[in-house]
Amino acid sequence: MPRVTCSVARHKRKKRLMKKVKGYRGGRSKLLRTAKESYIRSQNYAYRDRKVKKRDFRKLWIIRINAAVREKGLSYSQFMYALKNANVELNRKVLSEMAINDPKGFDSLIELAKENLKAAS
Repeated sequence: MPRVTCSVARHKRKKRLMKKVKGYRGGRSKLLRTAKESYIRSQNYAYRDRKVKKRDFRKLWIIRINAAVREKGLSYSQFMYALKNANVELNRKVLSEMAINDPKGFDSLIELAKENLKAAS
């Protein structure tokens, strides 16, 4: 019975992996075992950080809203509470963009929130 070497399939597998790790430093792009380990690790980081990215952007939006609202004498939590009671359904992303690009519109939201807080207390 002839010996099977899988050489064509193995070369194809190796070539596919080396194409993916092209640009890695040192042996990570040259040696099969280190390339494979680096690639697996990179995919794990990519999967994890797609989730972390969402958290980071939410933090950034909250920081921007808080900074803009504190200039007008409110805290972030008071502002969000007042908007919720006023049935304003704008998400944090839109609010942070308004704070940066549309200060007049954002100021009107702050006034609405202040009125709503006075009415609630």
